[in-house]
Amino acid sequence: MKSPRIPDLMPAEFTDRQKKLFDEIAGPRGGVVRGPFAIWLRHPELVEKANEFGSHLRMGTSVPRHLSELAILVTAHFWSASYEWCAHAEAAAEAGISSENIEAIRTGKNPYFEDEVEQIVYTLATELYETHFISDTVYAQAIELMGQELVIDLVAILGFYTMVALTLNGFHAPVPDGTSDPFSE
Repeated sequence: MKSPRIPDLMPAEFTDRQKKLFDEIAGPRGGVVRGPFAIWLRHPELVEKANEFGSHLRMGTSVPRHLSELAILVTAHFWSASYEWCAHAEAAAEAGISSENIEAIRTGKNPYFEDEVEQIVYTLATELYETHFISDTVYAQAIELMGQELVIDLVAILGFYTMVALTLNGFHAPVPDGTSDPFSE
């Protein structure tokens, strides 16, 4: 793994606004600010809006947690975003995505989902990343299975976590301590 391009800010370096934002971000994240938020913290306006949008996508949409985590894993794999993968693989398992499907996504194999909604989320996300579009067939299936609002929310989640992946990769964010790089094997 490459050396991080942007070191974490130390508390002694915080402006008053950064301290306030750090506390807001760290609260629901076990008291820590890592990954993209640690990078964005150097730009208070950006981190504030990103935190607000990310929190909305995590807790304020119609997308159930297991589908959101599935979409995030597809995103992390597509962008080879190691930190993003490490931050969400366990959450996906806790939300009900099988370890076999998590491993298949990590290694670039086709997962098998018994649940047709999980399958269409995987198919839609993969198709959108690979072709930059959603085919009429996949779109119609997604709308039928999930409804328009959930599909809109799902695409927003894919977009947000793409921004996260690009931030992580662009600034060489390290994987969490004690974690091996999931894409170096």
